[in-house]
Amino acid sequence: MRRLPPLIGLRAFEAAARHLSFKRAAHELHVTPTAISHQVRQLEEAIGVSLFERRTRQVLLTAAGQVLLPVLRDGFDSFARVIDGLSRTPRHTVVTLSATPAFAAKWLVPRIAAFRTARPDIDLTLLATLEAVDLGSGVADLALRYGPGPYPDLIAETLTVDRFAPVASPRLGIKKTGDLQSATLLHFDWYRRDSRNPTWRRWLKIAGIDGIDARAGLRFTDETHAIQATVAGAGIALHSLLLVSDELAQGTLEVPFGPELEGFSLHLVRGRDRPLSEPVEAVQAWLRTQFTGARQ
Repeated sequence: MRRLPPLIGLRAFEAAARHLSFKRAAHELHVTPTAISHQVRQLEEAIGVSLFERRTRQVLLTAAGQVLLPVLRDGFDSFARVIDGLSRTPRHTVVTLSATPAFAAKWLVPRIAAFRTARPDIDLTLLATLEAVDLGSGVADLALRYGPGPYPDLIAETLTVDRFAPVASPRLGIKKTGDLQSATLLHFDWYRRDSRNPTWRRWLKIAGIDGIDARAGLRFTDETHAIQATVAGAGIALHSLLLVSDELAQGTLEVPFGPELEGFSLHLVRGRDRPLSEPVEAVQAWLRTQFTGARQ
């Protein structure tokens, strides 16, 4: 068992000896100079030696005080470093991932909690936009690009190839292609005009179905709204099987018939000239795992 004088006296002496002033020590420890003087006096009585030579408006260290000061100073510094290390809030790193609003809402958001659980030190920010952000500017670290490519000046890898099919709520009772004659077709506007876009016109042609106006029905400027309308039973739509995978698994939507249309590839891209940090690499690895698991 260590026989030590009260810590309050040791602390008062260390501060007063460092400053060579009871007044400055009192200011540092948020007490009065009288309190510092009293605590130092009690310490001197406890150890049986004088630590200060008291003069008018000045204090000087005695030989004993000069021996004790560095020991206490180094000890308190060690205490401060260890306690600071124990109590310091872990540093968080922000990683910004750009994706289309529909992909962010329907695919990323339902899965982001699992990533947070695995890497609580990474603050993942989702930048939802239809614009192709400049990854060289630092506005985003990674992006999910949907399309044929190529992506010059970017490092790109294909995560998956999307597929589209007629999707409807089971409540509508649509079971065969003939039911399309009386069904409401739902459409959403593609941001990029391309003859390969999975549209009703293209699907009807591939399916060999005539007599249906491919332009009729309800139209949405936002793909997410079209999905919500389909779940609500407003009609039947050509949807990305990737974006409605949760609804299909839950049974709120179904694919009553084919054929399926191949969509575009989903690419994970990052700036070629930007260094790859460990947090960014961790987000990349998580995304790869999600799609590897889906393919299995």
